[in-house]
Amino acid sequence: MDCTGLCETLFRGGLDQGIAQFISLLAGVLLVSGVPLVTVIFLIWVERKIAARIQDRLGPNRVGPFGLLQTFADLIKLLIKEDITPTAADRLLYNAAPLVAFASVVLIWGVIPYTPYHFGADLEIGVLYMVAVASLGTLAIMTAGWASNNKYALLGAFRVVALLVSYEIPMVFALLVPVMLAGSMSLLEIVHAQGGMWFGIMAPISAVLFFISAQAETGRAPFDLIEAESELVAGFNIEYSGMKFGMFFAAEFLHVFTNAILLVVFFFGGWYGPLWQEPLIAFMWLGLKASVLYFISLWIRNTVPRLRIDQVMWFNWFRLVPLSIANVLVIATVVKIMQLLNLAPRNLIGASFGEVLPLTLVLLLANIAMGLIIVGQLRTAGQTARVAAENRASVRAAIGD
Repeated sequence: MDCTGLCETLFRGGLDQGIAQFISLLAGVLLVSGVPLVTVIFLIWVERKIAARIQDRLGPNRVGPFGLLQTFADLIKLLIKEDITPTAADRLLYNAAPLVAFASVVLIWGVIPYTPYHFGADLEIGVLYMVAVASLGTLAIMTAGWASNNKYALLGAFRVVALLVSYEIPMVFALLVPVMLAGSMSLLEIVHAQGGMWFGIMAPISAVLFFISAQAETGRAPFDLIEAESELVAGFNIEYSGMKFGMFFAAEFLHVFTNAILLVVFFFGGWYGPLWQEPLIAFMWLGLKASVLYFISLWIRNTVPRLRIDQVMWFNWFRLVPLSIANVLVIATVVKIMQLLNLAPRNLIGASFGEVLPLTLVLLLANIAMGLIIVGQLRTAGQTARVAAENRASVRAAIGD
């Protein structure tokens, strides 16, 4: 391991190199794991405030200035609540599920590039690592429902398999696009490859596919079937109380913001902005872009009604999955043709705006063409459904007469 940054400073200060490396690693681990813990406390307050404004309410406004301490009050309440474990539950799996659910989100932060100079582990398989670690959350929810020995909890866990696993397919296909364009699965190199042009402009359909799939992965409206209270009491976590329930709660809130950061990293240039790329400015651009996408996610959650599970599954398997496959094939074909014609650089890392512009225009036109086809199909499907509904209404009216 190279002794750079904090390690180099400590070593020059007189510490042994091994101790300096250990302190540097420990500080990095504490920072990567501590920032999400602090962030989720603030995110809960932000989400409650935004939901209140959308629904014409005030939101938290009693505990502390502007209700900022309301989350701390809720945290204290969860900590002092009685920790109940069902008698017939599998204690090991029951207690491990909340930890795995929260850890599956925190571990993603270990590979996120925050600035050109500050990032966790620059893995060559960063995208594969992210997908694998995020899948642990699905496993944790399934484990929680199974280990609770409760039929309602188990039914909620089964819905996880139907929803989350299904929507991972279009998400993975959407992630293939930035991987192809950058020629790497390293998150750091994917951001560097967007120095000339954001992938969200070159392939907007892929960005939309990732956003929709991420919304479903977190179980947010209109895909909140995991905790459909009107159908499942409280879903997979019905038997959890106290801080165990709080960890599921915190993992969901943090996962939404983490997906917003990943969307920025994969499609919207990461830390790149119009000003110079000093660490503080770069980190500000990453946070600002992620905050905008996070707000859009909350906006959708608080305005769109919940869909039925058959509608959600139909939308995924008959719309998103075919579209995601076609999208990958079209973009791969266009990129290869442009490279053979010497109209696109072989490597986007370090490419300028002028070098990437021809490829961007052609890919954008291809995405617009696919978008028009999608709109036409949706229009035809809507007309067919409307005609069928009118026919059913006329038949009922005729029978009634």
